[in-house]
Amino acid sequence: MKRKIKGTRKGFTTGACSAAAARAATLGLLEGAVPTQVESQLPNGQRVSFSVTDGFCKNGIAHAVVIKDAGDDPDVTNKALLTADVRLLSNAPGEVVIKGGSGVGVVTMQGLGLEVNGPAINPVPRKNIEENVRMVGAPLLKTQGLEVTISVPGGQEMAKRTLNARLGILNGISILGTTGIVHPYSTAAFRDSVIQGIQVAAKQGQDTVVLTTGGRTEKFVIAELPQQAQACFVQMGDFLKYALDTADKEGIQHVVIGGMVGKLTKMAQGETITHANRNAVNTDLLAELAAEIGVPEDVCSDIRAAETARYAGERIEALGLGETFYQALGRKVISTIMARYKTSSFDLKVLVCDFDGNKLAEIAQSD
Repeated sequence: MKRKIKGTRKGFTTGACSAAAARAATLGLLEGAVPTQVESQLPNGQRVSFSVTDGFCKNGIAHAVVIKDAGDDPDVTNKALLTADVRLLSNAPGEVVIKGGSGVGVVTMQGLGLEVNGPAINPVPRKNIEENVRMVGAPLLKTQGLEVTISVPGGQEMAKRTLNARLGILNGISILGTTGIVHPYSTAAFRDSVIQGIQVAAKQGQDTVVLTTGGRTEKFVIAELPQQAQACFVQMGDFLKYALDTADKEGIQHVVIGGMVGKLTKMAQGETITHANRNAVNTDLLAELAAEIGVPEDVCSDIRAAETARYAGERIEALGLGETFYQALGRKVISTIMARYKTSSFDLKVLVCDFDGNKLAEIAQSD
């Protein structure tokens, strides 16, 4: 049987679809009828038209659904019904309140950058939902507020195929997305594009490649390394092994990895493909690094029992040892990777940033 060739068609995130549904429902409140098509603005500023289904207005609530198209990414939320219900708040003029409904996970643990007991709607999508609501709902907001409830029918079942429960996100999926666009990171086509990107840099005579795991880390390293040519920057997604193998094969002299604590921990523990749905973060490793820099044993125990690397960073930063910890993590990344590439042509540097793109540490192989 001939294997089906996977493509590179991009899709849209749960956050982008939620924002589009919220925008359509808000228009329904304003105009008395929910449109069947809505142009919504993505977090990256791009404007995209979405089809809207099941739109209606009843008892002061406007309801709209956008069906997620994940493109060629094999995503468990593909075809999910991202649903928005919007109603007026007479006692809160100018306010936009965003809530999670059925099928949207509830956060039960620290370390995710979200409010405990609140909905698993990440900061960028939350902001994007509010922006789209405000863009079209301004006339209503002059005298009233708007409450937006995002729900996902079947979200509880979808979540069983993710690591959400391990992360303390219960009873539903997360509303995610930093640009609004889903890249097919899991496909062979994307892996090949990573290899090709490094080959292009080498063919242009570049001696350095800067590898990132996504849009936020790429933006961070571009700002940190303005002297590097654009061809040097390659979004490797989760394909660390293929990126490094290609850099070695092409004779690249300097490799820089830009990342946040979660993906870097995966690298430090020896994962060569860092996708979230493969192996969990090794919090024992994080606890060991914490102990080595003098973090008290009770905090180390909490880190060991947690499910996210971000939790470790937050606890250690609170002790004033954040930079020391990120330096130790960067050194561990370098030692783990270079143990695999002992005869390689390249040296390695790690740049660490937080979830807002702020620099936390810089570690070179010689450090």
